Amino acid sequence: MHRKELSYYLTSFFTEYLGNEAGLSINTIKSYRDAFILFFKYLEEAGIFKINKLKMDTLNVDNVNRFLDWLEQSRGCSISSRNQRLAALKAFCSYVARKSPEESNLCQGVFKIRIKKAPQKPVEYLCVDAVEYLIKMPDSHSTQGIRDLAMIALMYESGCRVQELIDLSVGDIAFRSPNTVTLTGKGKKVRVIPISTNAADIIKAYLNSAGISDVAHSVFVNRYDKPLSRSGVSYVLDKYGHIARKARPELYPPKLHPHVLRHSKAMHLLENGVNLIYIRDFLGHSSVTTTEIYARCNPELKRKYIEQAGSLITESVEEYSESEKEALIAWLRKNI
Repeated sequence: MHRKELSYYLTSFFTEYLGNEAGLSINTIKSYRDAFILFFKYLEEAGIFKINKLKMDTLNVDNVNRFLDWLEQSRGCSISSRNQRLAALKAFCSYVARKSPEESNLCQGVFKIRIKKAPQKPVEYLCVDAVEYLIKMPDSHSTQGIRDLAMIALMYESGCRVQELIDLSVGDIAFRSPNTVTLTGKGKKVRVIPISTNAADIIKAYLNSAGISDVAHSVFVNRYDKPLSRSGVSYVLDKYGHIARKARPELYPPKLHPHVLRHSKAMHLLENGVNLIYIRDFLGHSSVTTTEIYARCNPELKRKYIEQAGSLITESVEEYSESEKEALIAWLRKNI
């Protein structure tokens, strides 16, 4: 049987499978595309193959391992970026293996490459005072200032991701009791989030000031009436973070990025006793395991867990069953 070339599978993977059958977001597809662009760049730089002569055998375990090392050592990529590129290659191999079982052995080699563990960074978040002070920074008497205020307020209140904010249309916000915003997250999953009357009033004032009323119109736009970019959102937030930091340096990290507000909302919900399951749904996480990072990073919450565990201790000591021992160990691993 004549083996098909790598380009054949790549074409159908990107044009048919990812967007249609898998239903992945544009950003994820772009990330996968970038992974292959870098992989081809590595192959050319290493003198392994020319792009116009790529066979499926090119995607072998040795080439992929060397590519991953090249990303870290030559390009200075983080371990997280390295793992993302590997995930893209694995997703492609999974597709190829299903489409052409004769390529399974080749794909199995890539499947066996393990992700690289990175030191877990502490979650950066702002205290309530820092969020309140940050919201005072924009000039609400100017169209740009009220836009920036509305953006910061909504990012915090809804805990939305940057892309969810950028994709937001006027029709996604319901100005009624209760006020809500409909967010479309990863995998096109939709969730409805309540927002306060104050936040809703700020957003309404901004839309009125900017003359935006069409339900299909993007909520947050630049001076050219185009949707804000990810870098545009980051610039706005860091600008006000810089101003706030000058007056209250103890409240802010060296740089504010949009995810800080998402982290902050999650931590404040957790600190107020909101269940992790609700926070998972609020943030749009696929698993509560992802949400548990917030429970692990706060020393005060750890102390509360330990106190709760201590309150369960009685004067009578009974021998633990095996299942109770396993449950206790699992609880400690999760919370401490």
